[in-house]
Amino acid sequence: MKPFRHLLLLLLLCLSIGLTGCANSESPSVPTVNPLSKSFYVFDTIVQVRVYDEEVTDHNFEDIQGILDTIEIQMNRSNDKSELADVNRNAGLKPVHVSDDTFFVVSKALEYSERSLGRFDLAIGPLVSLWNIGHEGAKVPPMDKIAEAMKLTNYKNVKLNPDKQEIYLSEKGMELDLGSIAKGFAADKIVEYLQNKGFKSAIIDLGGNVFAMGKKPGDQLWTIGIQDPDESRGNPIGNIHVDNKTIVTSGVYERYFVENGKHYHHILDPKTGFPVENDINSVTILTDKSIDADGLSTTIFALGLEQGLAFIENTAHVDALFITTDKKIYATSGIQDLLEMTNDSYTLVTKEVK
Repeated sequence: MKPFRHLLLLLLLCLSIGLTGCANSESPSVPTVNPLSKSFYVFDTIVQVRVYDEEVTDHNFEDIQGILDTIEIQMNRSNDKSELADVNRNAGLKPVHVSDDTFFVVSKALEYSERSLGRFDLAIGPLVSLWNIGHEGAKVPPMDKIAEAMKLTNYKNVKLNPDKQEIYLSEKGMELDLGSIAKGFAADKIVEYLQNKGFKSAIIDLGGNVFAMGKKPGDQLWTIGIQDPDESRGNPIGNIHVDNKTIVTSGVYERYFVENGKHYHHILDPKTGFPVENDINSVTILTDKSIDADGLSTTIFALGLEQGLAFIENTAHVDALFITTDKKIYATSGIQDLLEMTNDSYTLVTKEVK
C-alpha cells in the first residue's frame, strides 16, 4: 500500500518555502509577511494551519487545537468516547442526545444522502469498517460479509429529532460515518475562529481539504494546484487562482490497496458494497463552505460525470472539476475561468457544462 497522499498541493506563491521563481512575481512595494504555522492531527489526518499575520500567537494555535479536539470527541466514530460512537452503540436501542455541532453535521450529511438518493450515505459505517481501507491489513472482504454490511447501510433509517436534538438509528448494527464531511466542518470552524480574532489571511489544509481564507498579503489571489491523480504528490494538472474559497478533492489515489493487481480505493458505493467504478479519477469542488465541499466531493464522485454535473447545476454557488481515467478534464464555467493548465498530458474539454 502506498502512503497516504494529500489531494491538493498548495502552491503558495512568493513564500520562503522552497518554491522557485517566486521572488520576481510581486512588485517591491508588496509587503512580505512570513506565515506562522502549526500542524495538528485529527480524524487520522494531518492538519496544517498557516496564518499570515504578525499578531498571531501560540495561544491562537492552542485555541485551534482545542477546536479540533472538541470535534474529535464529538464526531470521530473510531473514538469510543465520542458522541458519534455513542449514537452507533445505541443503534436499534434508543435515541441519543448530541451537541449542536454534531447534530448540525449529521443533518448536513443526511441532506446530501437524501439529495443523492443514497449514493452518498452517512450510514456507511459498517462497509467502511469491513473494508478498512487506509489501514494495515486491508483486503477484499468476503461477499457474504459485504451483503450483511449493505443491509445496514441505509440513510432512511437515520431518524433526527430537532426538538430534542437526538439521533436514532432504527436498526441494530447500524453505524454513522462522518469521515466524508466532518473535516470540512473542522476547516470552517478554524476559519470562523481566525476571522473572529481579526486575522484576514490564512491557509487551512486538512489532508488536502483546503480553505484559502481571505487573500494573500499584498491583496493577491492564492494559487492552488490541483493534483494529477496519476502521479505522486507535487505534480499538478493545473492551478486555480482564488480568494476566500474552499477547494476539496476526492480521488482514487487518496487511500487504497492493491490485491491481485486490482486497485481498490476508499470511496465506497452503498449500492454495490465495493469501491465506486465510473471512469472518474478525481472530483474537485470549489465553493464557500468546506463542509459543503467535503460532502459534495464524495457525492459527485459517486454519481459520476453526467449525474454529477446535473447535481452541481442544481446546487447554488458551487463549481466542480472532473478528471476522467482517459485524462480528460471537465470543469464547470466557474472553474474554467480560474483554471491555468500546466500539464499537457491532460485535455480540457471546453464545451459549456454549466
